[in-house]
Amino acid sequence: MDRLKHALLDYHERSKHRVNFYAPGPGGLDWATQPDPFRVFHDAPRVGLPLAADLLATRYNQLRCGALPPAHDFDLLNLAILFELSLGLSAWKSYGTQRWALRCNPSSGNLHPTEGYLLCPALHGLSAGVYHYVSRDHALEHRAAVDDPRWTEAFSESGVLVGISSIHWREAWKYGMRAWRYCQHDCGHAIAAVSYAAAALGWQTRLVEAAADDAVADLLGLRRDEDFLESEREAPDALLWIGNPDLRPGLERMLTALDKAQWHGRANQLSSGHVTWPDISAIHRTTHKIRTREPDSSDPQPRPSPGAPALDLSFAAIARQRRSAVNFDGTTFIAKAAFFSMLACLLARRDTPPWNALTPPAAVHAALLVHRVDGLEPGLYILVRNPDALLDLKQSFRPEWLWQKTGPDDLPLYFLLPYDLRAAAKLICCHQDIGADSCFALGMIARFEIALKQPWRYRHLFWECGMLGQTLYLEAEAAGVRATGIGCFFDDEMHALLGVKNHAWQSLYHFTVGGPVDDGRLSTSPPYEVEP
Repeated sequence: MDRLKHALLDYHERSKHRVNFYAPGPGGLDWATQPDPFRVFHDAPRVGLPLAADLLATRYNQLRCGALPPAHDFDLLNLAILFELSLGLSAWKSYGTQRWALRCNPSSGNLHPTEGYLLCPALHGLSAGVYHYVSRDHALEHRAAVDDPRWTEAFSESGVLVGISSIHWREAWKYGMRAWRYCQHDCGHAIAAVSYAAAALGWQTRLVEAAADDAVADLLGLRRDEDFLESEREAPDALLWIGNPDLRPGLERMLTALDKAQWHGRANQLSSGHVTWPDISAIHRTTHKIRTREPDSSDPQPRPSPGAPALDLSFAAIARQRRSAVNFDGTTFIAKAAFFSMLACLLARRDTPPWNALTPPAAVHAALLVHRVDGLEPGLYILVRNPDALLDLKQSFRPEWLWQKTGPDDLPLYFLLPYDLRAAAKLICCHQDIGADSCFALGMIARFEIALKQPWRYRHLFWECGMLGQTLYLEAEAAGVRATGIGCFFDDEMHALLGVKNHAWQSLYHFTVGGPVDDGRLSTSPPYEVEP
């Protein structure tokens, strides 16, 4: 364990950006080797999915309040909606001769290392087996056809599994050593995106936390050497159970049933030149997860419903209009009530997306640098998402902080420092104006000892950060503003601001929310061509 702890700390420290130097990266972009953002499995049978998201009546405000609609049937139509609004395309952008896709699940640099899979019994319109989702074509590739009663029995006729994997090279091509962090952020965004979309169909989502990485890889077909050959490999990330939360799939029976499955398809090569980053391979090994016990699903602390957002949007609309802001105007203010409502949605509530996918308690808290919130004094605040962490946070941060409770009684928000922190926010966000021009910026502060005790939980801390980010993306759109994730930040400058002097707490992700400045040079077109 000491060896793994040392290896984890070594990666964590050397992958930090610092004011006087950045984490090791490629030094320049070799556009000839830019990875293809779309994985396909050649010769795998395809199932085209209907574009049916507009049939979904669920409002976004229903989901954020935990008011899920009656559960829809598990069939081809509804699974098509699930994937369209979670991992599907949301638009195409173009500038001159360049054209690129945006997706409902965001990604660092729009590079999209995340791949999605479906594991299901025989359903109306869909045969039993393992499928890979191709977002570009909104289609499922039938990777494994399973004709074994044990496969069907494993699902208990109560749900399906969604698998998530990462292709590290897609991010490493641009970001080098720090790319592994971004892959984990993106996995968290994807988990949240699936949870929201499932909830819009009346389905609960649960992370199958006990599953070992090797089992996830085998279920998704990621260890089949003959199917990858010269192509880039995928790292197993997560399995999400979609359906009855009181029942869990029988993974052992599924693995046994796959022994006689008929597999199809060969993965496409994404890049003509693949550069190996040994540090990414090392942290991948260090955080490898073996099978564990399913954690106790204790109820999170009861939370009231958040206030209604400014815009009453359908979930389909908000999922597809989510964008990452490139610049903020530096003048927009948001109302104090809207700010408090956003923060309320960051608190875990039972059976409410996206937090229904995780087992409490929360391990990540939000340190907020508030610039432009009407009726709220600018300065440093912290949202303590787990009340059990309050004393530890007080002891770990600067002793002179105020720790003045503010906002609604049931919102665990504390005012630490009255000060104009725009310059600090810009500095911490790698000198980017977007940190200062926002309504507020925040750093996600994680209880790092969790990872030091169980290294595979290092990934989960990043996932929780990504889920917080996805929530902020949707909340910002509903408030009439926009958000963006900030992967480039100076870790230890944030720690210095807070007064953190050791590894008890670490900043793992940054975010900003503000009034967006759109780039008029870009053209937007629909995500999919619809036949007349």
